[in-house]
Amino acid sequence: MKRNISIITIFISLFVGMPVFANSSTDIFSGCLVDTLNGKERKSLAKWVFFSISAHPELKIYVKTSKDDIEKSNKYVGKLITRMLTVDCPSELKAAIKSDPQAIRKAFELVGKVAMQELMTNKDVMQTISNYNQYIDRAKVNTVLSGGK
Repeated sequence: MKRNISIITIFISLFVGMPVFANSSTDIFSGCLVDTLNGKERKSLAKWVFFSISAHPELKIYVKTSKDDIEKSNKYVGKLITRMLTVDCPSELKAAIKSDPQAIRKAFELVGKVAMQELMTNKDVMQTISNYNQYIDRAKVNTVLSGGK
């Protein structure tokens, strides 16, 4: 039986997989943060993440982002996070921190996933990210999957 593996599906699921909530105070806080974001805000967060990652020396040479663009993005995200924590979800934040000192980190991991989902579901991004597929040696992969080496 020929197995048709879509590695891209596995890759994308790492970015857009949503956890099942157990209704802990951290989960409630995470949900509150995500629920407050609109599409523009998710895109802006994803842009900020992209700018941050592109500062890595291995990637920096491929990105032409101005210091002004980065500063504007930092200011926007700073104001957005301040609003989320102090206006949108302050009671959820307090409850989550009482029960889990890692609540903010955990909640913003989910916020980051949601922000990336906004970009990863774009058809142009999906096409580009799946272009590697033409270079996979399917015969070798199928040999491994069928028990060979």
